[in-house]
Amino acid sequence: MPLGLWGRRKNRCKENARLVASEAPAPAGGAPRLQFRTQLAHGSPTARVGGFGSARELYAQIAAAFGIQPAQIMFCTLNTHKVDMDKLLDAQIGLEDFIFAHVKGQRKEIEILKTDDVLGLTITDNGTGCAFIKRIKEGSLTDQTKMICVGDHIQAINGKNVSDCRHYEVAKMLKDLEKGQMFKLELVEPMKAFENLEPRPKGGTLPDVNISRGRGTLRLRTKGPATVEEMPSEVEKKAIEKVDELLETYMGIRDTELAATMVETGRDKKNPDEFAVALDEILGDFAFPDEFVFDVWGAIGDAKQGRLE
Repeated sequence: MPLGLWGRRKNRCKENARLVASEAPAPAGGAPRLQFRTQLAHGSPTARVGGFGSARELYAQIAAAFGIQPAQIMFCTLNTHKVDMDKLLDAQIGLEDFIFAHVKGQRKEIEILKTDDVLGLTITDNGTGCAFIKRIKEGSLTDQTKMICVGDHIQAINGKNVSDCRHYEVAKMLKDLEKGQMFKLELVEPMKAFENLEPRPKGGTLPDVNISRGRGTLRLRTKGPATVEEMPSEVEKKAIEKVDELLETYMGIRDTELAATMVETGRDKKNPDEFAVALDEILGDFAFPDEFVFDVWGAIGDAKQGRLE
């Protein structure tokens, strides 16, 4: 069964995020008005954001708090100012978690000879038009190119601007590059502390914030108000992790939020065909291969049966 085309515009993909706030109950009949503490990762005073209904609105509020453009924000990490892909803000924020926003810094251009079909890159994005490198496979062609780093935003490929492309589009463009040919990447690094010219908080280097996670979750939705929910169960967590691994294997991307959406979609489906139809309705633009869909269905079933370690 066809599951969409690569070239279609991405106007149906969810901007889901599961966030938890540090304070305040939800007002009756509306989205929870919750407050989150935030800083720029390269150094800034602390600000608070809240009352947002989507990931895009969250980025807009962080940008407004620090007087920058939303497009300058590459990604956010939780409880650390470091470029740590294990601490990305993607699916959940604990009750006391602290948001660090990483903004665009130095630009660089790199020419690479594609000597292997696989570049060794895993791509993700922030949901607002910024695809960046989440993982570099050890020993891969990209790993041998020391100027390419985890956290780099891929701005252009062979002169074609891809800043408004989703992670799966960028991954496909890189995969489709002809073997044996040179290609050029234009990348943007996250800003480092020494690049910041504004006053920084006392104490110099920003410390990691050691804060435990809370139990509640604020779920952001593209349609309808945000809702406070319980954190995913252990079964759901294992299923999401496995589906995220499948995304990397089949498509060269990592996206915990996308994986969570797929697990949620398959929760009440009775068979793989019904699951495939449901995925096509909400995520058809990703053009998932049929074998991937059936592997995802299998992973969800394995999680339900306790077969995932």
